[in-house]
Formats: sequence, C-alpha cells, structure tokens
Amino acid sequence: MNSKHKKEIQPYAVDKRKVQAAFDHAARGYDEAAVLQHEIGQRVMDRLEFIKIEPEVIIDIGSGTGRLSSAVSERYPSSRLYSLDLAAEMLNYARRQPTTQPEGFICADAEQLPFNDQSVDMIVSNVTIQWCMNLEQTFKEFQRIIKPGGLLMFTTFGPDTLKELRVSWSGVDQYNHVNAFFDMHDIGDALKRIGFSDPVMDVENFTLTYKDATTLMRDLKAVGAHNVTKGRPHGLTGKQRLQKVIKAYEQFRMDDGLLPATYEVIYGHAWAPLPRDENNMGDSNEDGSISIPLSRMRRRMGVKK
Repeated sequence: MNSKHKKEIQPYAVDKRKVQAAFDHAARGYDEAAVLQHEIGQRVMDRLEFIKIEPEVIIDIGSGTGRLSSAVSERYPSSRLYSLDLAAEMLNYARRQPTTQPEGFICADAEQLPFNDQSVDMIVSNVTIQWCMNLEQTFKEFQRIIKPGGLLMFTTFGPDTLKELRVSWSGVDQYNHVNAFFDMHDIGDALKRIGFSDPVMDVENFTLTYKDATTLMRDLKAVGAHNVTKGRPHGLTGKQRLQKVIKAYEQFRMDDGLLPATYEVIYGHAWAPLPRDENNMGDSNEDGSISIPLSRMRRRMGVKK
C-alpha cells in the first residue's frame, strides 16, 4: 500500500455517505433539537448587519431545514437565493416550510458545486464545512463560483467541540467516536492560500448542559451530528462500553449538578479578490500623491452608493 493510498483512508476522513444518511434521518426532528445551530445562524445574520452589500445571487450552502435561507431571503428580498444541501430529506422538509422562499432547492455536495464560474455574489454557510473532506477543495469551489468582490460568510466548529465526550471515549477504546474539527488558524491560512482577500476569523465558546451523557448523545443523533469518520467502530456499540463512557463523563459534572458539552464556534468571512486592475489602489500623480476612484473604494469596502 503506497503512502498516497494511506492518506486517502485516514481515520478522521469524513464518510460522505454517512453524512448524507445521518441528516436525511434527522430532518424531521432537526429544528427542535438544533437550538445551538439556530443561535449561531442568528449571529451570522447579526454580523451581516455590518456589511453593506446588495447581492444579486446568494447561495446558502448546507441550508438544512431552511432557517438561515429564510432569514437571508428576508434581509435581501431582491436577491435570488438558492438553498443547497447534501441531504435530500432536509431540502424536502425545507420546501414545506411557508417561511422559506428560495429561488431553488439544490441537492449537491459543497465540494462539487453545480454552479458556473463567477456566478454568485454571496455565499453563506452555517456549521457545514466541518462535514467536508478537504478544506482547501471546498474553498476552491467557493472561490470558483463567487464573483470578484463577492462575500463568503461561514461558521464551523473548532477542535475543542465536544472535548468532554472525546476524553470520555478515549479511555474505552482506540476508535474515533467524535468527529475531527478544523482549527481557526488553519482555516484562515487555507483562505489565504486559495486567494481570498481580507479574511477575518474569530471564535466563541458555548457550553450546553445536560442532566446525563445519554441525553447529550441522543441530542447529537437528533441533529445528525453523530460520528461519521471512516475510523469509527463498525457495528453496534456494546452496552458495557457505553456504560464506561457514561461513567467517565461524570468527571466533568459541575457544581450545579449538570454535565457540560463544549462547542467551539468559529466565525469567518472573506472576499473574493477583485481583478488586478481593481485591486490597484489608484494612479500615481506627478506630485507623488495617489488618486483613488471613489467607486473603487466603495466596492472594496462594501459601501452602498
């Protein structure tokens, strides 16, 4: 077996078929369980308040049941918005929601987007890219379809997410039981390598609390967020091993009697680079000063005319 093949079957690689199946299964009860995901989506909308753009075409990548799509559509009523998700059942559920009014529903993979080059003004994506196998390939696809000067706004989970559950499983067996997550600095570096301009990254920690570890694991399954790595154990988890995990999780019980579940939420946005002549800040004058067209500054800064 050569080294290239070894890399392709690395244990923390995401199994896309399992991702799709998990979210198809979770679609019906997702909104009730996805309290944190909806809160993060609202914070995305809060951040868009400070960015003054008027996009013609928007894609919500990983749109799920359509909550964020609906909010984005309401904020940009003159835009054409497309909801894209890997799970067909999520899109079927979103179609039945009266508040979701996108231009179209598209079942597709974020790493292979069915859009023409430079055809989109804005991409939003809420807690989705952690389900992608190759971060750089994902960002390459985003950059391919986004127009020069277009906006990418996204969130994802960082490596401290579910750290308590990861530690609890580590003493039971050597399999992966918690998905791997990208580090904020690695994400920012990837954006720069791909060629996005002015990437801005920040992080926020949330702690959800549960009366017991069983309830936590049930909630993870309800939002389709159970283990989908290729290094997961294949087969049913035995009751004895599960009880060991539940017992190990008790080490994290807090003074109020509840168990914590940490989520590290990463927020990021960046701009698709402008053509070379528009990236040029201005023309040099004979006196050494530089003239900068106001229209050029407006476009770079996202200021309305």
